[in-house]
Amino acid sequence: MTDIVDELKWRGVIALSTDEDALRKALADGPVTFYCGFDPTAASLHVGHLVQVLTMRRLQQAGLRPLALVGGATGQIGDPRPTAERTLNDPETVANWVNRLRGQIEPFLSFEGENAAVMVNNLDWTAGMSAIEFLRDIGKHFRVNKMLTKDSVARRLQSEEGISYTEFSYQLLQGMDFLELYRRHGCTLQQGGSDQWGNLTAGLDLIHRLEPHASVHALATPLMTKADGTKFGKTEGGAIWLDPEMTTPYAFYQFWLNADDRDISTYMRILSFKSRAELEELEKQTEERPQARAAQRALAEELTTLVHGADQTAAVIAASRALFGQGELAELDAATLAAALSEVPHVQVSQLGTVVDLFAEVGLVASKSAARRTVKEGGAYVNNVKVAGEDSVPAKEDLLHGRWLVLRRGKKNLGAVEVTGA
Repeated sequence: MTDIVDELKWRGVIALSTDEDALRKALADGPVTFYCGFDPTAASLHVGHLVQVLTMRRLQQAGLRPLALVGGATGQIGDPRPTAERTLNDPETVANWVNRLRGQIEPFLSFEGENAAVMVNNLDWTAGMSAIEFLRDIGKHFRVNKMLTKDSVARRLQSEEGISYTEFSYQLLQGMDFLELYRRHGCTLQQGGSDQWGNLTAGLDLIHRLEPHASVHALATPLMTKADGTKFGKTEGGAIWLDPEMTTPYAFYQFWLNADDRDISTYMRILSFKSRAELEELEKQTEERPQARAAQRALAEELTTLVHGADQTAAVIAASRALFGQGELAELDAATLAAALSEVPHVQVSQLGTVVDLFAEVGLVASKSAARRTVKEGGAYVNNVKVAGEDSVPAKEDLLHGRWLVLRRGKKNLGAVEVTGA
């Protein structure tokens, strides 16, 4: 098991840890139970959560026993945001989201064998606790002056919004989670993001006060960032969710395919389960032939398969190829085609006009005269078929699934027309 520490360090997965030597000794001495928590503050996990979920998978494969906590209690509060209070969701909504997140996490872990994973919910040990019990049994062991130094709290105290007592108390709840899991499951390691370091160490401090002979540890993963300065996991359309109803498998695949060359090595090492030799070869290919996007394609295929399954991955790869003339558009199922075309410029029309009109309306060209030049130069395609003349009008029979036309200017510029009432 101790090899996993070296593996995580090489991959850049460890940003902070309490005592690496002590952790190595604990791993060498016997099986270690660890936990990672996820708050249901939305209906789905997003790609940022993959860092934690896949690190849990990696640790379990190395022999550790995972406890995946979906916080039915902490999800009703939420950890403090840097600048503003969270909107509190009602208990019924949170309970529904708990089930949804459990369903997303479970496929990544194994629930069989000696180190079988266990799903836990902190509402189990908080629901029956009174406010007096919480203050006496838990709050008594926290010092306000130390709580004020936590990054999340300190940032909020400096903001105009300030911080409510509710969110200020979040670290008490997370600290209690570690204590309860230590007592109930023998959990001695907590894993989380580096932005959660204050909450992670709050749990350590609480256990040390109440269980002075316990040897417990914390390990934090780095926050993923993007080289262009934008937030990881965000696009112009918003967050990239794991739920296929919130972010289609096609859009999920394209997010990784479009990763910046400056970021792809970091993403691969942290998220991919390929070997060092495979990753180093992909890094070499990116350096020598960046236009081939070999690393991006490999990671997109691997993660889309992990999250959405092999069949969906095959469908989105087929769609990606077909849109650019390397496959049959007619062979794509309606849902995959619609998802793919939602990611390109598109318009709705009630009836079909000339190709020139359609190209201009979608925005593939600046004007109708520019569209005519594109047709004359042989660079206009409808459903991957070169347009023969300026006055060409697509027929209803050309509509894919009775609804769509795929327009392409040259090799790379795509647009779509959706015909309503056709």
